[in-house]
Order: sequence, then C-alpha cells, then structure tokens
Amino acid sequence: MANNRRILIYGYGNPGRQDDGLGKALVELAEEWVQNNNLENISLDIGYQLLVEDVTLIESKDLIIFVDATMDERIAEFDLAPVEADDRETFTMHQVSPGFILALYETLYGPAPPAYLLQIRGYEWELKESVSPGGRENLAEAWRALRQILKDPDRLDELVSRTAISGVKESKKEPGNGSKS
Repeated sequence: MANNRRILIYGYGNPGRQDDGLGKALVELAEEWVQNNNLENISLDIGYQLLVEDVTLIESKDLIIFVDATMDERIAEFDLAPVEADDRETFTMHQVSPGFILALYETLYGPAPPAYLLQIRGYEWELKESVSPGGRENLAEAWRALRQILKDPDRLDELVSRTAISGVKESKKEPGNGSKS
C-alpha cells in the first residue's frame, strides 16, 4: 500500500437519526483500518453537516471523499460520483454542499483537489441512535469499495464508472418499517 496521496475522508450526518449517521459510521470503520495500517497520509473527519469553515480541512489535500447517507431510492447500496465546484447559494449558510465547499476553496486558494461524494443508501430516519439492518449492509459494501480506492487511488475512475453503471439502479432492498421515501 505505497500511496503518498494526502486524502481526506469527511463523513457527515446525524447519528441520532438512524441511517443519517452512515457517513460517521463509515469514518469510524476507516479510522480503525487507517490506524492498523499506519496510513499517515489519510485524514478523517466527521460533522453533523458541512459548514463553510470546513473549507480549511481540504487545504493541502490531494483527494477528498465526502461521505453521506441518502434516501435516493435509485441507489441500491451506494453511489460514488465526482463533485464539481458549485457556488450557488444554499438556503442557509449554516449547511452547504460539497460543491459549495470546493467553490469556496477555489475562491480562497486556487484550484481545488479532486473530490467525490460517496452516498450510502439508508432506510430508517427516526430519532434513534442505531443504523438499520439495510443501512449496515450498504455501509459494508461502501466500505469495501472505499478500501479499494484507498489501497490504489489510481483505480478511482474505474470504480466511479462501475458505480455509475451498477450502483444507481432500482433498489433491490425493500425499506424497513418507518422508512421515508
């Protein structure tokens, strides 16, 4: 695993709302793996949501991977897609998109590093601190794919192409009770 790219994995969402915590859960899996493999080039961070202040986290990074849960029923397990800079204002500046973070970075520092959004399909969103069984399955699949990327970032485009073909499709799982469409 000789990889010198400085990578940031930033998971966000509210773990107190079941599957909304999938981003944080993935970062927790990555934390143990990064420590066990002594991968000093990988930085990990979590938050309830992206904030304008998070622009400082991507400074001096070569690759950014944002991780969030999604309700998108077209996504079977997870989706990995490139993020483009997008400076459109959002409803509130207390929560911004990954694209807005990149646009702000470009305004402040110059060209942003390549960035991707890993969305993990969730099913349950109630006020409860546990990930649903379906969310856990999707988390495991997303983590398996992300580990491949971290082991060999040069394969990133290949994996993105694969999820674009097979990751976003009709959901093969039925949401559990209490899920939102």
